[in-house]
Amino acid sequence: MDIKAKIIDEEGLNRTITRLAHEILEKNKGSKNLVLIGMRTRGEFIAERIMQKIKEIDKSEPSYGILDVTLYRDDFRVRLKQPEISVTNITFDVNDRDVILIDDVLYTGRTVRAALDALMDLGRPNTIQLCVLVDRGHRELPIRADFVGKNIPTSINEEVRVRIKETDGEDGVYLVNVPSKI
Repeated sequence: MDIKAKIIDEEGLNRTITRLAHEILEKNKGSKNLVLIGMRTRGEFIAERIMQKIKEIDKSEPSYGILDVTLYRDDFRVRLKQPEISVTNITFDVNDRDVILIDDVLYTGRTVRAALDALMDLGRPNTIQLCVLVDRGHRELPIRADFVGKNIPTSINEEVRVRIKETDGEDGVYLVNVPSKI
């Protein structure tokens, strides 16, 4: 990984998660009708941390689930040679609920579009709101996040890499250089 800059450290990530939890509660007037759905892989851990913060702040625990959108992606057959398919784990009814869809990085919007399709197959939520740790720009679809931890403008030769203790052994957000595709 050719690291250009460390954007968020462990302490900064904790503050960002706390702020996102407060913003979600404020916009939704509490957690009464909320369900949190984390997108595999890192979004599920961010969602779990936000759920714990909401539990501390609001003294209630919203339903929490995990969504895998692999089979809903528009590049499923084109880009993925042998897709790694995980399990969606949503054991509650999403009908008439306020769904907070949570992911690590918002980029083109295609993963979120896939998630919206997957959610609609599960029922008809009252609202679907998008929460992302990082918005890096370069959208290809008209999708925007309702809650953003940090906006990090990037060039096409840069990527944002989120590292989470649960999968990567550390918490942090990095701006990295990627080889040119030319």
